[in-house]
Amino acid sequence: MSALSRRVDGLPPLALYVHVPWCVRKCPYCDFNSHGVGHGADLPEADYLAALLQDLEAELPLVGGRELTSIFIGGGTPSLMSAGFYERLFDVLATRLSLASDIEVTLEANPGTLERGRFQGYRAAGINRLSLGVQSFQDGQLHALGRIHRGGDAIAAGDEARHAGFDNINLDLMHGLPGQTPALALDDLDLALSLSPEHLSWYQLTLEPNTEFHSRPPVLPEEEMLWEIQDLGHERLEAAGLVRYEISAYARPGMQSRHNLNYWRFGDYLGIGAGAHGKLSATDPQGELHIERRWKARQPEAYLRRSEDPRGFVAGRTEVEEEELPLEFAMNALRLVEGVSMADWEAHTGRPAATLEARLLPARKKGLLVEDGRRLQASPQGLLFLNELLVMIGEADAGTE
Repeated sequence: MSALSRRVDGLPPLALYVHVPWCVRKCPYCDFNSHGVGHGADLPEADYLAALLQDLEAELPLVGGRELTSIFIGGGTPSLMSAGFYERLFDVLATRLSLASDIEVTLEANPGTLERGRFQGYRAAGINRLSLGVQSFQDGQLHALGRIHRGGDAIAAGDEARHAGFDNINLDLMHGLPGQTPALALDDLDLALSLSPEHLSWYQLTLEPNTEFHSRPPVLPEEEMLWEIQDLGHERLEAAGLVRYEISAYARPGMQSRHNLNYWRFGDYLGIGAGAHGKLSATDPQGELHIERRWKARQPEAYLRRSEDPRGFVAGRTEVEEEELPLEFAMNALRLVEGVSMADWEAHTGRPAATLEARLLPARKKGLLVEDGRRLQASPQGLLFLNELLVMIGEADAGTE
């Protein structure tokens, strides 16, 4: 691995991502690594747990004794797995890794897969943050999105999670849905707010390649209506005390997702499970930094077979080269409303802030950046047109070579 021409004061925080690839039914908008198995499927819990632990063991030499600050279990639908599955997983994690005393442990859950009483088991296993995939409270919208739950299921799941002792709950909610009006979008937000979530991820439906919706697109609201939904929704959430801190993330003070903040601040993370991605930094004896991205076998059956394969679970890896680093860093940091200080830009990219600043005048003139030479921070307009802003930053950085 080639070294990046900069030195760092220590390594970034370290997180762990665990992927559970199965779901009851693949949603037509979903481009994640998820595989529908139908209701009542007999999942290979024991085999998958054994593979995860073997996968983890192979990663441990890469992190030494670094402390783990957060764990995120995503999918797929991780709530298809039993509480016992996670209890056994966390028992091993606690013996093989150094866990922060206040570690954040998030589980994604689908309201349509939860048996009564399962939340108590998850909480007892050590999960302390729940992310409920609500998407909408309107039954018609849920049907159009291919979801397996109804709006009442989501409300019941939120109530049961509170009774189980969860005091850190995120709701995933979508807007810009087929046939959605501003009034319907606000109704969804009001129902979400009635559950008093600590965190809300509110993002627009997009038609991603390799999805059913991409090949057979539904009729979505016109652009003018989408802007109205975003403006009214943002006002409604902020008035309710949920502050926007990332493009599509709102939280009560102090309740931002630590795991996602680590991604956006260019922290490190291990990735275990089918198709999981990881990013790891290391320094050589000269103190130079190396960054590697690696990913695991994607198909669940192939991933399980890798437990008997001398190649292990890693399906591919790539080095982050010096010329790639500025744009990679900007793609993450500029998702944050606060952006990043120019001092942090220099520390993470090795690029002189003064040279970059001189080339960012077109972006500032277009109103895409906040008028503060000490920060690289998207304006509200820049957050709406982040891709355009990133292209301009990439071109500006290329001009510094």
